[in-house]
Amino acid sequence: MGRGQTTVIIRGQDMKAKNDGKSTLIDESLRVLRSAFAGIALLGLPINLLMLTGPLFMLQVYDRVLGSGSVPTLVVLAGMTIGLYVFYGLLEGIRARVLLRIGQRLDAQLSGASYECSVGLPIQLGAKAERLDPVRDLETVRQFLVGPGPAAIFDIPWMPIYLGVIFLFHPVLGVLATGGAIVICVLIGLNEMVSRKPAADANRQAVFRASLVEQGRRNAEAITAMGMMATLRDIWGDFNETFLSSQRAAADRTSLFGTLIKSFRFMLQSAILGAGAWLAIKQEITPGVMIAASILTSRALSPVEQAVGQWRGFVAARQGFRRLREIVENAPAEPQRMELPIPVQNLSAENLASGPVGNPVLQNVSFTLNAGDGLGVIGSSGAGKTTLARTLVGVYPVLRGAMRFDSADLFQWAPERQGKFIGYLPQDIQLFAGTVAQNIARFDREASSEAIIEAAGLADAHELITALPDGYDTKIGPSGNTLSGGQMQRIALARALYGSPFLVVLDEPNSNLDADGEAALTRAIRALRAAGSIVVIIAHRPSALAAVDTLLFMKGGRAQAFGPKDQVLKKVLAPVPTPLVAVQ
Repeated sequence: MGRGQTTVIIRGQDMKAKNDGKSTLIDESLRVLRSAFAGIALLGLPINLLMLTGPLFMLQVYDRVLGSGSVPTLVVLAGMTIGLYVFYGLLEGIRARVLLRIGQRLDAQLSGASYECSVGLPIQLGAKAERLDPVRDLETVRQFLVGPGPAAIFDIPWMPIYLGVIFLFHPVLGVLATGGAIVICVLIGLNEMVSRKPAADANRQAVFRASLVEQGRRNAEAITAMGMMATLRDIWGDFNETFLSSQRAAADRTSLFGTLIKSFRFMLQSAILGAGAWLAIKQEITPGVMIAASILTSRALSPVEQAVGQWRGFVAARQGFRRLREIVENAPAEPQRMELPIPVQNLSAENLASGPVGNPVLQNVSFTLNAGDGLGVIGSSGAGKTTLARTLVGVYPVLRGAMRFDSADLFQWAPERQGKFIGYLPQDIQLFAGTVAQNIARFDREASSEAIIEAAGLADAHELITALPDGYDTKIGPSGNTLSGGQMQRIALARALYGSPFLVVLDEPNSNLDADGEAALTRAIRALRAAGSIVVIIAHRPSALAAVDTLLFMKGGRAQAFGPKDQVLKKVLAPVPTPLVAVQ
């Protein structure tokens, strides 16, 4: 793997796997962009030709109108100039509107894939994913495309038009203007070489800086309750100082070259004016040509100056697009699957090894569960219980061995199809901004009220929900911040039970429940089992195991005991024999 690259496993497949000759989403988007940019480039020709209107008008005024004193000539020239400027304004407006739509089309084409990757990366990479955000990268690219940067870049290739006109005025002026343009191009190249690394460092620091703020917002309660604000503020201040330093270094280098280019352009414009005056004194050109050549030189180099001013945005967009392409383009497309029926018989794990990428926490775990079975998974912290839960529901990939539903691998079902027979209550409960009903129905737009109420009733949450201000239509914020911990757990449990899934995995389902809630949980588990569902419970508190008859004891990522609940508990809780001590 090349240095700086990140390999990501999504749904058990390597993101570096190509799509077997199929054109990727990025390539399709680039094809559209290339055709659109070709049109923009061609549109630049009449725009830049029309920009000659001012210098040519100035030339005619100095050499024709002032010399002849003809007011009708001035009126005609002014009318023609106004018409050309109106046409120029229309073309510039069209170009701006087209660039806006190009940016929005790119966003529309890639937003779904970038969102899916942004949501999936934290599961696969953990903390490493904090610096990867395809949605933010796509936004950076879009903002650059709709800004003034692309127009300036597209105007640069038309610089020879202006230089050619200056050459027509006089070769000396043409050589001087061309030499100045070459110097400015050299400065642009040096700017790219010198500013690339500082700009990349500043962008990385900005991404991490944003992640620090998000971490603080997610943990606001703990920060406030445990008096961590002052310490974290100091840590933030130290990092912010580093960020500002890297940003200052990048900005200083960019502004240095921007200032050099701007100053040199002014000097060059004055040099053209001075050389033109000298040639006018020698009567080789007219005063009008002298003024027009100075204006044309300024106009020829203006896009270069604008491009340098937009350089930071260009570098950020280029780096963002490179990251976006690496993540999105290399993600394998979902294969075409034959639609299998929903499993109804059994679940089996065969020498299962699984865990986050590069960290197989589970090793050689094997068991079989039939429809209606209830399994409790116990063990100390770090034993691999939550990893097993995440593997059963398809969050973590199977690195070795197999996990089968009715003899078929889980990934033979499409992700949306898996949701029809899997219910999951994670240890870290998260609800989404929306109504209570939407959260229970997993935001299924075709969900029926009966199915939502049935799931809520099974979780013993119906009365709790109807007591809310707007009942099932009560809006809750992100993470369920308008609800108590117990209310969130009841609603999340109803979401897991929605649709009576074949497999229900509950990770610490009673952590926020009182005695009545635990009794309701036990009833729900028994009702699910009676309906033919397999229920797997990750538990620390024994009360959660009341409705299961089978236990799996884990230690160090391995299954230490599996079987009937009484036998496993007897084995796990067997007293350690005390060695006999001889009495003297």
